[in-house]
Amino acid sequence: MTTEPLPGPSVPEPSGVDLARVALRAAKEQAKARGAAAQQKKQARRGGGLRSGARADGRDPLPLGAAINRLITERGWETPAAVGGVMGRWPQIVGEDLAKHCVPLRYDEDPDERVLTVQCDSTAWATQLRLLAPRLVARLNEDLGHGTVRVIKVLGPGGPRRGYGGPLRAPGSTGPGDTYG
Repeated sequence: MTTEPLPGPSVPEPSGVDLARVALRAAKEQAKARGAAAQQKKQARRGGGLRSGARADGRDPLPLGAAINRLITERGWETPAAVGGVMGRWPQIVGEDLAKHCVPLRYDEDPDERVLTVQCDSTAWATQLRLLAPRLVARLNEDLGHGTVRVIKVLGPGGPRRGYGGPLRAPGSTGPGDTYG
């Protein structure tokens, strides 16, 4: 059994002009593809095709303050930076008199602790600060955000370092307080 084509609409064979059009269209598409590839390479060499212009973009330099704020935010340093700012503004927060006699030493940012340690130059000022501590914690949390400071640890004046190894030391003694129980 031989199969012969079924009669139907016949498709004319492309003539010379039609073949030329098809070849021209294919050549144009290939040239367009080569040009797009070359353009992408060129843009990649120039920085991804971004062009500088009159409007701001991500490549523009930042002012110092904005760059520092972005760094603080990216690194998660908001709380330590805010507490450091408080230490710099200590006289405005607690008052000039108290600031002359009490100095913030450190801040423990552990979420369970959040302790601001302050040292005073006399026991009287340390007592005064202990009495003012609840109001001061409220004031600091108002500035820094709720719960930033939970406790203020007040240290009294630091005395001179005692050395217990002088020439008048008795054998077995633990220092000047060993005879007082």
